[in-house]
This record gives sequence, C-alpha cells and structure tokens, in this order.
Amino acid sequence: MLSTRPLPPSSDLPGPSSPGLEGLPAEHAGLPSALPAEAVKALAEMLPEARRRLSPRGLDTWLRGISALAQMGRGPGPIVAYTRALVPVARDLGEAVLAETTTACLGFASRTSGAVIARILDTAPLSARRLGDAGLFRAYFRFLEHLLARAPRAIRPMLDHLGEIFDVLTLGGLRRWADSGIEAHRTDPPALEAWFALTSEASRAALQSERKGTLLVDVQRRLAMYLRALWGRDFVLVPTAGDFEARAGLRPFAEGQMLHLPDALDDWQGGLDLYRAQVAHLAAHLASLTAPIATDGCSALDLACIGLIEDARAEALAIRRFPNLRALWARFHGATAEGVAGDFDRIARALLTGKAEDALSGWVLERFAALELAPRGGSRDLGLALANRLRGKAFSAHRDLPSCPYRCDNRLLWAFEEIDWESLGPAPAQTRRFVSVSEMVNEVEVETAGADAQEVWVQSAEFFDDEGTSFNAREGKPALAPPVLYEEFDHRLQRLRPAFATLREIRPRLGDPAAAEAILERHRPVTERLRHLMEALRPQGTHRIRKLEDGDEIDLEAAIRALSDLRQGREPDPRVMMRVVRKSRDTAVLVLLDLSESTNDPVAGGETVLSLTQSACLILAQAIDRVGDRFAIHGFQSDGRENVFYTRLKDFDTPWGAGPKARIIGAEGRLSTRMGTALRHATAELARLKAARKLLLVLTDGAPSDVDVHDPHYLRADARAAVEAARRAGVTPFCLTLDPGADAYAGRIFGAAQVQVLEKVERLPERLPGLYAALTR
Repeated sequence: MLSTRPLPPSSDLPGPSSPGLEGLPAEHAGLPSALPAEAVKALAEMLPEARRRLSPRGLDTWLRGISALAQMGRGPGPIVAYTRALVPVARDLGEAVLAETTTACLGFASRTSGAVIARILDTAPLSARRLGDAGLFRAYFRFLEHLLARAPRAIRPMLDHLGEIFDVLTLGGLRRWADSGIEAHRTDPPALEAWFALTSEASRAALQSERKGTLLVDVQRRLAMYLRALWGRDFVLVPTAGDFEARAGLRPFAEGQMLHLPDALDDWQGGLDLYRAQVAHLAAHLASLTAPIATDGCSALDLACIGLIEDARAEALAIRRFPNLRALWARFHGATAEGVAGDFDRIARALLTGKAEDALSGWVLERFAALELAPRGGSRDLGLALANRLRGKAFSAHRDLPSCPYRCDNRLLWAFEEIDWESLGPAPAQTRRFVSVSEMVNEVEVETAGADAQEVWVQSAEFFDDEGTSFNAREGKPALAPPVLYEEFDHRLQRLRPAFATLREIRPRLGDPAAAEAILERHRPVTERLRHLMEALRPQGTHRIRKLEDGDEIDLEAAIRALSDLRQGREPDPRVMMRVVRKSRDTAVLVLLDLSESTNDPVAGGETVLSLTQSACLILAQAIDRVGDRFAIHGFQSDGRENVFYTRLKDFDTPWGAGPKARIIGAEGRLSTRMGTALRHATAELARLKAARKLLLVLTDGAPSDVDVHDPHYLRADARAAVEAARRAGVTPFCLTLDPGADAYAGRIFGAAQVQVLEKVERLPERLPGLYAALTR
C-alpha cells in the first residue's frame, strides 16, 4: 500500500488553485498544496478524465501515487509524467498497474535521475499499447530494473526510440537485443549509447535478427473480428509472456473465455494464418466442451492420447459448420516427428483429412469414425485404447509433442481430483477428559495411550502411592495448553484482525544431553572469558547509605559525633540516620528462537544456523544461570495463520540442567516464520511475571514470512505492531538477526537502536552472552 505524509486538515487548506480541481475527493483536498505548479496544472487537466475512466478506488490509488512521487524528491518531471500517463495505461491494462507502477518508480529513484523516471512514465502509454497485457507490462518494468542495474546510461536513448523498437521486437527480443549491446560495449560508453540509439550498424543488424514477422498486438483486432464472424461471440485475446517456441512446449491455451496466444510469430511459421488456426482451434474446443474429462488413474501417455482424440473431435465438429477450416488446419500438419510424436502426427493428419498413412492411424481412424461426436461419446475410451497400443514405446510428456504448431496444451479439458488437504495436515489435537475413579476403572481399555490417541482420560481426584507420588504425575504425559487465538495487524486495512492467528504449543523433541555437554566443553574458552563478565553482574549483598536525616536505623558513629559536638557547644550534624539497601537483580529474560526451515542452511565451518543457535543458547543459559536471573528459552515456527507452533525449551520455573539442555539439542528447524503471533505469546508470558526489568530477546535469521502470505510487508507490519504492544506491556524487545540484509526491515520492526545485525554467523556463540550482559547491566 502506498504511504504518504499526512496532510493538514481540509479546513486549513486553500481552495482549488486551478480550474478542474473542484472534483478532487475530500481526503485528497490537501494534495495541490503539496505539488509544484506544473504538477497542479497537469492534475487539473487530467482529473476530469480520471474521474470518468477510473473507479473510486482506482482514482484514490492514482492520487496516492501522485502524492508518493511528490515525496520522492526528484523534481516536478516524474509527477507531471505520472499524472498524464497513468490514466490511459490503467484504461488499457486495468487499474492494478497503478500501484505497481508507482512502486517501481519509487524503486527507480535510488538508481537514476528524475528526468529518466519522467521519460519512463512518458513512454508508459506506448509500451502498454504495444504489449497489450498487464503481465507483460509488469515484465517490461522488471526489464527496466535489469537495464538500470547493468547499463543505466543506455536507458534514455532506448526510450527515445522505443516506438521504433516495439514495432519489430517482442519483450523477449528486446531483452536479448539489450543484453547483446551491453555485453559488446560494456567498457565503451559512446558505443553503448550508439547501440541503444539505433545509430550503429551492428545495433540495427541485431535488431533485425531479433525481428518477428507478425506481432499479436498488430493483428489482435483482426483476430477478434475473425472469431466473432465464426462463432458470433467475443473472446479475449491475451499475449503470452515470452517468445513462442512450439518444440519447447510453450503452446496456446485457454482459461475461462480468455485465449492466451504467443506475442509474436515468425513469418516462416505462417504469421497471421497460424494465428487464425490457433484461435479457431481454441474456440472449437470451447464450443464443443460439455464437461471436463476425469483424469483419475491416467498416466501422461493416457492424457496425451485422450487429448489427441479430443483435438480431432473438436475440429471435426467445427468443420461440419465451417468446411474451409479443414484447409486452414491441414497446411500445418506437414511435418512428422520421431518416435511416439511421429505416431501422433500421422494419427492427427489421418483424423483431419480422413486418409490413413499406416496401420496404427488406420486403426484409430476406423474407430473414430464410429464415434458419435456430439455429445462426446467414447473419445476417452478410444484415447485409453490408443495409449495401450503405444504402451511399449518410450514416451516423454516434455519431448514427444506433436509437430502441428497451432494446437493448444489441452489444459481446459481436464478435471483433476481435488486433494483433501485437511486429511494430509496434522492429526487433530488430543482432548483431555477428567473422569472419576469408577469411570477410569470400568471404562478404560488401553492404559498406555500413545501420541495418536484422540482422547486422554485423567483422574479428577489425585491418588498417591506409598512414596507420596501422584499417579497422574507418574503416568502419561503432561497436558499441553489449549490453542490460543491472537489478533493480527493488517497494514492494508490499518486495523487489527481479532482472533485471526492460532498459536499451538507443541512438545519439544529431546536430544542427547551428552551432546550439550560436548558443546559446552568445546566452547570452554568462551565460557571462561564470560565468567568474569558475569561475576561482575552478580549482586554483591547489601550497601549502607549513611548521613541521612530520615533513614531506617541510627548510624552509631554519626550519633556519637553529633553528641560530642553538642557537648562542646558546636552545631551538631543532624544526619545521624542510615539506610541499608540490598543490591539484587530483578530481571526476567525470554529468549525467543526462530526455528524455521531456513535455520538448516549451512554456514562457514560445516555447521548450520541451527547448530550455532543451539551452541549460543547453551552458553547463554549457562551464563545467565551463573548470574541468577530468571530466564526462559522458547522457539517458534509456523505453517499458516492457523498453525503457529510454539515450543518451550526451558521455562522460567524450570531449573537449568539436563532436561533443558536435551530439549535445546533436540530443536528442529522447519516450516515458516510468523513472528508477530509468537511475539504476542512471549509478551503474555513475560507480562505474568513480577520483575523490575523484562527483556524479550529475539534471535532470527530472516524476515517474517509464511506460506499463506504473499505480501512481504504484511507480516513485517504485524511484527512491528506486536513489538509496540510489548513495549506498552513493559517488555523491552531486542532483536539479534543473522541476516546480512536485515537493515531493510529489522529496524522498522524493532527500532534501529533495538537491532543488532551479526554479519559473521559463526561468532554467534560468543556474541550472544556478551549482548545479554550489555542489555542487562
């Protein structure tokens, strides 16, 4: 979402300074006062057109984009260009490109000047018309980022000749032509500029070598009228991203009522006639399709054979209505491939022309003639029968493709079996039921329930053996806390979503305590250096504060001196009291570990991020235990908002020993990093404690992310909201990150002063205890 500086209240703003601004929405009433004069004039000219062409939401996005570019600090040029250019672009490609273009321009600001950004925006309507698709337009802006990174001086001459270039090149051809010029003239700036200005012979020769015979945008209108003449209905023609290479498997396809076609075709492939054959074939499929074909139990060869029969069936039905389509399609069936693809070519020609070329094509043609074409009868059975005859031959779904270039990939034919994802997910959580003694004795059939038991019975009344140990404590596993629902901050709506994420506590896996002892022994030099540092942090008993007029007890030495002064006629010192202050540390710290899949990544020395984290936690826990502070070590990982898993490796009331060491060694890295929910749960744990100082130390190796979130800013904003809530609760969050690129997001989440980036991950075991000492000094 675009962010803009807050504007003053509308009541304090001057009225519209130019005609045409009367229709400005109230929430943007302060925009003209934040713009230069040229931009205000452009806004007044384009606002009526924007109100006619854009929806209210699109108009709001357009105005926010203008405000964002005004804050970019690159002069009036980009603002004026954006204001004039983006309305026609949104009209041609949809309003979604408004925010995406604004974001791209803000990214350009760190790489080039305002004049170049203005030129990019000035040519945006031209590129939108020539590309004709929002996906290709986004890919074009990614190409501009690529060009700015490799040859920033080349972009201005290229944009000056963009119309001439797009007349002959597709987007893929443009990128190859640009990369050729950069590689050839990387160290020769004048030659590089001549290449992109089309003034060198080599540049024009390379341009012609990448030239395509027919561009879809040039014939799109003619193809739409052609389809309307045939079928009496409109179809949406969408260019595919990338050049068309039939043998690579990049074929036309249909989704819904949209026909996706290659953005360009060579003349030797047929040019406009091949386009006609492609759209006629796709439309024939849509006209003949009554229901998707079930694919259960079908192999790749089965699907290819069924698709071959379905292609012939759709074309046969279309030829019944329009006989000349046979000649159009037949001219593209001349080539014959090798292997199974060659069999497919011969069968396809036989089914189209009615003339068999070999025994196999004659066998298929005979059975195809017996099919009732409409409605679809036994085409699936015939396809499976053909697959059985070809079963002994080597077949590859990626290599053995038919040669005719106009046929589609048949994705619209299939109905794939829906996967029951819930059945593949984690088993339902156990429920614990407290029952009476009689129910326990009479009803229980399995005394030792495993981890997969759906219900665990617990005696509601405690029974003790002769040694005083409870049966409930001795048998079974300790109960886990029930799932906890937490709110989540949505930065797009700027509000908290109540009960949106579910946190589930899981039992930690136990590792080998001997491995923990080996790690501590291996890092003994580090622990010895830290011992003196931690000894200095240990409380040193009591301290007497003397010479007080109001204290807890009398200071005898001061009282004797005062009495002596009084007897000698001198003014006594009235400060004869003292106070005894007990020096003690009242600190509680919770170390929150990111246990996501990325912690399994290797680092220098053959270790992983997780193994270094385990070593650092063991050394830190040993040091904190020496000081005497209360501490806990917890971990988290997530699999979507409904499964944020939280593990207690060591709790506040658990003594440091073999158990916590084994749990730290047994920690596993898996799944994702939904940090905000884990921060809220850790804050709730600290809030229940009574301590003068509460520290939440987060150790992570990357930005918050999860499988159900695609916006990278969403979970970062939620984590920032969780950090702010922790501060309001009296908890001090601090982040130690192992990500070298954390400067881009960690400071926004925790605050620049509350983040430390550890560039050398292998130094984590010695840096973490030192950081703790500095934070709690």
